[in-house]
Amino acid sequence: MNPLPQPRRKVFTPWRTKILRAACYLLFALGILALSYAGIVFADSHIYQAVEIQKFERAHPPELPRSLANGDLIGELQVPRLGLNAIVIQGDSAALLRRAVGHLSNSALPGEQGNVALAGHRDTFFRSLRDIRVGDEIRFKSAEHVFEYRVESIEVVAPTDIRVLDSSTGHDLTLLTCFPFHYVGPAPKRFVVRAREVEAQGSEAHAIGK
Repeated sequence: MNPLPQPRRKVFTPWRTKILRAACYLLFALGILALSYAGIVFADSHIYQAVEIQKFERAHPPELPRSLANGDLIGELQVPRLGLNAIVIQGDSAALLRRAVGHLSNSALPGEQGNVALAGHRDTFFRSLRDIRVGDEIRFKSAEHVFEYRVESIEVVAPTDIRVLDSSTGHDLTLLTCFPFHYVGPAPKRFVVRAREVEAQGSEAHAIGK
């Protein structure tokens, strides 16, 4: 009876072993760098939010200038049921959205007639929107007023569907983020929350834009 053939073991030459070892070290170093970068971005955004929220709530910020520059503080967004609390600034560039929720420059400002459009990252400030419901309360605190909105609709659309940014004859609020929330890489859809203002608290509510 002939013995069964034994599988041949791969024999790595010294230079192949060195290449494999170097590749392992390189991948390990790249992993450390990626984690470090993610940690720095995470820490920077949360420190920025904590400092700006504290300043906003303790101080009395001036009225918004007529012409807003990218990065200017607009107010504070709150969704009480979700525990969402984030500073809103002007602009929606990648650098700005790493630190705060961004106000789309072509949309209305809180208190103005029209559609206030805000964008945020699905893996940071707007992550909790995955649990939002129709009827939820949304608050927007500006320098002078607290505007209260109620969620009327939630939908998922294509990135090319810009009708969600259309102006309106009322006082509306639109929150935009990428979808699905747990997608790895650039997400293919957009998650859209539409809300309508139901009450404005504070002195001379609706003074802006009247």
